[in-house]
Amino acid sequence: MTTTGTPAAPPRSGGGAAPPEERPTAQERRRARRSRRYQRDVRWSPYAFVAPFFLFFGAFGLFPLLYTGWASLHRVSLTAPTEMEWAGLHNFTRLLEDEFFWNALRNTFTIGVLSTVPQLLMALGLAHVLNYRLRGSTFFRVVMLAPYATSVAAATLVFVMLYGRDYGMINWALSFVGIDAVDWQNGTWTSQFAVSTIVIWRWTGYNTLIYLAAMQAVPKDLYESAALDGASRWQQFLHVTVPSLRPTILFTVVVSTIGATQLFGEVLLFSSGGGAAGGINHQYQTLGLYLYEQGWVNLHLGRASAIAWMMFLILLLIALVNLLVARRLRKSQ
Repeated sequence: MTTTGTPAAPPRSGGGAAPPEERPTAQERRRARRSRRYQRDVRWSPYAFVAPFFLFFGAFGLFPLLYTGWASLHRVSLTAPTEMEWAGLHNFTRLLEDEFFWNALRNTFTIGVLSTVPQLLMALGLAHVLNYRLRGSTFFRVVMLAPYATSVAAATLVFVMLYGRDYGMINWALSFVGIDAVDWQNGTWTSQFAVSTIVIWRWTGYNTLIYLAAMQAVPKDLYESAALDGASRWQQFLHVTVPSLRPTILFTVVVSTIGATQLFGEVLLFSSGGGAAGGINHQYQTLGLYLYEQGWVNLHLGRASAIAWMMFLILLLIALVNLLVARRLRKSQ
């Protein structure tokens, strides 16, 4: 007995159209299109998300840096910035022979030391006090941040009145202990000390909160173990807190040093006439103020660009020192 099955359909020729039952339906086509769109979205959307940062960085960060470097190689005036005369490294060599540049560099270093060292020491001590449970600790933390939120111009003008020679409150207080009135703005060390106090007042609270956040991340077990060994609070601070804060301290030192290198607003407004000379004898003219004087007062845009690049190289040197110190700290741990 033989069985006969349904005969197989003959194979389609290469040029024939697919039968209706093998053609993709409209729903399947939509699903395939959605799948392709999803793949493109997964591949390209991260680039779209980060593109605004690179666009703004290129427009307001990279382009000014490169244009400043190009301008530093030319003789160019601020009144005609498109008319450039090639000068090569003349602006840099002239800068290295300029006594006012070295004076501004010394002033920047001096004011940086006078402001950074007391500022960070005070911030470390205040953070240690706030790290303990205090009544109204939130209020004190807000107060610490208030100077940072204050306008540079407003704060500097207040300090100018405090350090006034004839009617300033500082000289008024010194007169009670028999000290004659000090001409704060026209002396070398007195003016640098006065400018440093403005920086200290503005940034101590900011660094205090950074140290406080780092202290709260230190494990409590370390303090308990030190207390069981008979360590006092001062000994706990020296042998537990400070070693645990080494990376944070290094970070604040670098950031404060960079800020001191770029110091501008305080020294510009501290002068009674608001001049860019930094005093009658340039006694507190910083690199930022010297750059402003060359570019916007003397209209030498090429020289100002060279000063800006010298400041950039100084900051790179600071970053390199930071890298070496951080690497040594990691090895020591």
